Amino acid sequence: MRVYPTFFKLAFSWMDAEKAHKIGFQAIRFAHRSGAGRVLAKMTAPHPSLRTEAFGLTFPSPFGLAAGFDKEGHGIEALAELGFGHVEVGTITGQAQPGNEKPRLFRLIEDKAVINRMGFNNDGAAAVARGSRPLGRHCSGRIQGFGP
Repeated sequence: MRVYPTFFKLAFSWMDAEKAHKIGFQAIRFAHRSGAGRVLAKMTAPHPSLRTEAFGLTFPSPFGLAAGFDKEGHGIEALAELGFGHVEVGTITGQAQPGNEKPRLFRLIEDKAVINRMGFNNDGAAAVARGSRPLGRHCSGRIQGFGP
């Protein structure tokens, strides 16, 4: 039995895609706060052969998490524990915005894809800056970006 597809089918497939994202992200952050993230970090640490250099930067892995998953920087350390070579936070705009009307995230199960029409829903640059803090040791060696 493959764990992720079975878990996804039982826990998330019946749920609105945006709600599933929110709950999944809360679970990732809870794992970090509870200390379970350290175990995940060991299990998902990129193999040294994946080290990648691009644009004068060195990444532990070429596999990263693009902007849009964490729009306000609430889970940078937690996401870094999942083995990504980089984590980009955003999209962050100057002023807070609600984004597009719901529903705005759609699953295409047969295509193993999603359609994202979220817009730029975020708390705004000032709120993200207030909530930011120096990153902990779990982020060392990973490059994080805050972007529009």
